[in-house]
Amino acid sequence: MSEKVKTLLVEDDGDFAFLISRLIEDDERLHFLGYAANSTEAAIMVAELVPQIVLMDLNLSGRDLDGIEAARGIRIRSSAKVLLLTSYEQPEIMVNASKKAFASGYVFKSDYHDLPDTIYMTAVSSTPQEGFIKEILLNELTPAERSVLRDIVEGTNTVLQASSLKTIANQKTSIFRKLGLKNTSELINVFRNWL
Repeated sequence: MSEKVKTLLVEDDGDFAFLISRLIEDDERLHFLGYAANSTEAAIMVAELVPQIVLMDLNLSGRDLDGIEAARGIRIRSSAKVLLLTSYEQPEIMVNASKKAFASGYVFKSDYHDLPDTIYMTAVSSTPQEGFIKEILLNELTPAERSVLRDIVEGTNTVLQASSLKTIANQKTSIFRKLGLKNTSELINVFRNWL
């Protein structure tokens, strides 16, 4: 990748945001776009600046895990990948949060020095952590639903040749329900870089 990875930070702690901004700015592979202090600012900045990676604080306003919904909204409405930042160090909490947010991974704030490498690797390839989170999500679907999902995202019709339109419509409805998505556009935004 010859262009720098455009990175946006969503963090309500100004001191930590400053520390992370310096870390990103000092890495020649990354371009720091700025930081948002809340989910509203983040949504506006994502739409205007089109980052490739959004670093999302898991606790934005002191409410437990409110960064999940903010991250989920970004994933559904943009092509940006999301990395969750957290002071929680329990992997089970973070895997569950990443799944709900459709995040590509998570970084413990105590490991912030690893962020430049993690950002870069997440932007240019599918990391093992991202693959693990994707598989957890896909395991919620039946094999037939996975095939329909792949057809939707890739714009192909392989399942259509073997199933009726009604069966496929039912499978689509089931996919949306299981993943908590509303329509095909949201599904494509979430999975276009994951299949």
